Amino acid sequence: MGRYLVTGGAGYVGSHLVHALVDRGDAVVVLDDLRQGHRAAVPAAAELVVADLADAKRLAEVFAGWRFDAVFHFAALSLVGESMRDPARYIIENVGNSMRLADAAVKAGVLRFVLSSTAALFGDPEVVPIEEEARLAPANTYGDSKLMVERGLDWMDRVHGLRSACLRYFNAAGADPAGRAGEDHDPETHLVPLAIGAALGTRPALTVFGDDYPTPDGTCIRDYIHVADLADAHLRVLERLEQGSCRYNLGTGTGYSVKQVIEAVGRIGGRPVPHSYGPRRAGDPAVLVAGSAKLRRETGWAPRFGTLDDIVRTACAWHNAHPQGYGDRG
Repeated sequence: MGRYLVTGGAGYVGSHLVHALVDRGDAVVVLDDLRQGHRAAVPAAAELVVADLADAKRLAEVFAGWRFDAVFHFAALSLVGESMRDPARYIIENVGNSMRLADAAVKAGVLRFVLSSTAALFGDPEVVPIEEEARLAPANTYGDSKLMVERGLDWMDRVHGLRSACLRYFNAAGADPAGRAGEDHDPETHLVPLAIGAALGTRPALTVFGDDYPTPDGTCIRDYIHVADLADAHLRVLERLEQGSCRYNLGTGTGYSVKQVIEAVGRIGGRPVPHSYGPRRAGDPAVLVAGSAKLRRETGWAPRFGTLDDIVRTACAWHNAHPQGYGDRG
């Protein structure tokens, strides 16, 4: 049994990892400021510390209070549009807080660090599927802030021996198959919960941004990966860190269009998704699909919920049971 610190563990992806760690018998301390996270998303077996990563004193107290085997770092600002309106905030919080956390880990002798990174590192890709060797050219401040963190972690490895795994997510979706956790953001920007909410009547009708892309049905294609499969990848890279730092793209390798997602939500949820079409959003690539061969080869990872229907089915089940999410928003 290990003991792990999970920052942002009350959030969407982080909470699913916390459940996975608790399920296998590990001890977990969650550090979350609850700006976007939810107390109800944290299992009772985990300890929740409500604190801000910017509070260096509190961070030092956490590392002094427990001996951790590794750190999983999810806490970050992640809205692309907001990052382009307020780039300084994203760089200060995402980069500054991440490096403050890495420094505290090193000082406490915790030398394994897993970062929640992003496919936004790649901008508008030159080749699809996107492999780890693809050109890194973020098109927004959010993506660039994560690239800065990855580079900072490289230096922490070179200088201090901090071994890091950076997992570059594509589109996280779905919910815990056991119904214990799901997706509840404010504001919500992800397609699957927006489509489900539109079908349930808990959100406005969906706006599809562009239907004139060079794709089979004219809408953007994205690689959707089930949040439980993301959690599994985090567990697997811990062992891989024994061999040194690593970087992985994390997706299924299969893309689905916006229209296909709308169809799946309507079919599986049993209610049509009210939607209309609007103009393209600036900076939206037509196709983003991950090449995950390296992760599969080096860790044995493979998606257990590998189809769009698998993802939508678990998401619909959670939102049907929790039409107001966790119910803790004002």
